[in-house]
Formats: sequence, structure tokens, C-alpha cells
Amino acid sequence: MLQPSPPRKRRGRLARTGAASLVLVAVAGYLAVQYVTGGAGAPGCRVTGGEGGRASYEFTPEQAVNAATITAVGTARGLPERAVTIALAAALQESTLRNVDHGDKDSLGLFQQRPSQGWGRPAEIMDPIYSAGLFYDHLVEVPGYLDLPLTDAAQRVQRSAFPYAYAQHEPGAELLAAALTGRSAATLTCDGLFGTARETGPDAVRAALVRDFGQDVLGTAGADVGAAASPRPATSPRPATSSRPATSPRPATSSRPAAGSDGRTVTLPATGGTGSGSAEERGRRGWQLAHWAVANASSLHIQRVTYAGREWTAGNTDSRWKPTGTAGAKGAERAAGPVRITSVS
Repeated sequence: MLQPSPPRKRRGRLARTGAASLVLVAVAGYLAVQYVTGGAGAPGCRVTGGEGGRASYEFTPEQAVNAATITAVGTARGLPERAVTIALAAALQESTLRNVDHGDKDSLGLFQQRPSQGWGRPAEIMDPIYSAGLFYDHLVEVPGYLDLPLTDAAQRVQRSAFPYAYAQHEPGAELLAAALTGRSAATLTCDGLFGTARETGPDAVRAALVRDFGQDVLGTAGADVGAAASPRPATSPRPATSSRPATSPRPATSSRPAAGSDGRTVTLPATGGTGSGSAEERGRRGWQLAHWAVANASSLHIQRVTYAGREWTAGNTDSRWKPTGTAGAKGAERAAGPVRITSVS
């Protein structure tokens, strides 16, 4: 019987070894790219809560942005946290909190609303502000929706073929709503990896804030920035069919440098919306704005968020909210002050 020559066997082993090495190098390179870019599908944000903070929910920066927008639209209308929870659970079921341009039949967007069923034009439905506002418009018309089981309340709006599917998302939606409405302090973090962005810097941050919350979020004189800022380009008008009032033009931005800032920091008062009353309400508003900034950190290239004696910094390995200064977080929270959002540039 003829036997393969030893040199041929060695060449075969070398070829297989080389191929395996190339595969390992390719996998390592892919993982490195995913880490640097925030890797689609890889959880990059986390919210914790519940008794003892043991419950947690992980999600991507894309989902974080959409969850923060849905929450901001609800609180800008003065709706309670329960309404936000219902909306978040509905969006988790319908689109996994992604603003998708496809779906069953002609369904589109975060809530998979259908143009053919009177939900609006495709371009309107693909606007998260519009689609979230329309969901809330229908939700508040449901009699006793705050007392209904979540899946029933969501189904009254969505009219889904799977009416009980929303219930599975209630625990995660509750954690998200508690953090993004500000009731749960320092519970939302992201890993700080920056994605692609059309615009960055303090002007982009302010434009995004106005887009989600409305003009009042900036305060009566506009949010301070650490250096004189050029006028922010006007945001595109919202669709006329949306029931949320159009925002008025932003007042001229103060050119007075904010204390301790370097030209990259937007300083927001924790007032307006849910934060115009008691100290507790102002604290809740402050944490809503702070968590909103962390949720948008990847898309807006936000480097640091500071509020109530705590600070989140992009790129930290543990991505925790850490005490600032020497007095510690507890003392600082008694006089929480403004929310400071610092951009990379």
C-alpha cells in the first residue's frame, strides 16, 4: 500500500495550522472593531433597580436613545411613570426599541404603526417624537388605563395579533422608566463607546434636548455653555399632524461662561417638566436629564455627566456613577444644583 510521503503530511498540517491562525486573527480583529465601535447587538448600557438594586436590564446605545426619547415625550406631556412604562413595553415588543423601517405589512417605526391604518405618513411614523406622541395620544383615551394590566393597556392602543406579548417586557420597562423619569437615581450607565454622529458638541446636545423635551428644558434664558456659542441651526419642524405643541424658537444663548466649564459643557437647571415644584421633584427632574445624557452619550459624543455630587465618565471600565469632590454624594444631593453635560468637543 502506498503511503503519503512525510513532507506532504507536514505541508498539510502547516496549511491547516495556518488557516486556523487566520481564522483566529480574523475573529480577534472583528471583536476589536466591535469593541471600538460599540458593536451592533452587543449590550452597551445597563439599568439597575428593584429591591437592593439586584434587578438589571441590559440594552444597546441605540435602544437607550429611543427609550430616553419615548420617556421625554411622555414626561413633557405631564404623564405619570406608569404611562411611560406601558409605552416602553409596547416599543420593546413591537420593535425591540429600534426605529426600524420595515415590519408586518406596512408597519414602521418604534411602535410598528401602519400608514394604511391612519397612523400617519411613513416619514412621520419614522420620527420617534411623532410616533411616541401618537402612542400617548391613544393611550390616554383608554378609560382607566393606569389601573389596567400593562398588556391590556398596550393592546388597547396597538391592536396586536398577540395581545398578551407585552407582559413579558414589563420588568425591563419598569426599570427603564424608573431611571429615565428620574425616580431611580444613578441607576443608568453606558460603556461610553462613541458611535458615529452627524453633529457633536454643546449645540448638538441642546438641539437634542429641545427635540425630546421641548423648549422649557433649557430654562428661561437658555442653557449656559462654557464659552460663547454660535447660534444653533434650526431644528427641522415636527410633522403638523403631531398633537405635541411645536417648540418656540430657542432664546439667545447666554455667552457667560458657566462656572468651572471649558466651552464644552451645557449646564441645565433641574426645573421645568416634573422638576418645577418640591426639592424631590427637582431631584427627579435632574436625574431624568442626567440619565438622558448618558443614554445619548454614544450618539452625541458626551464625555461626562455630573449631577447631585455624582459623575459618570465615558470610557470608565466599570461605567459607574462616582462621588465627586470631598464632601461625598450624600451631602451634595441635599443641594443638587444643575445638571452638567460635557461633550468631547
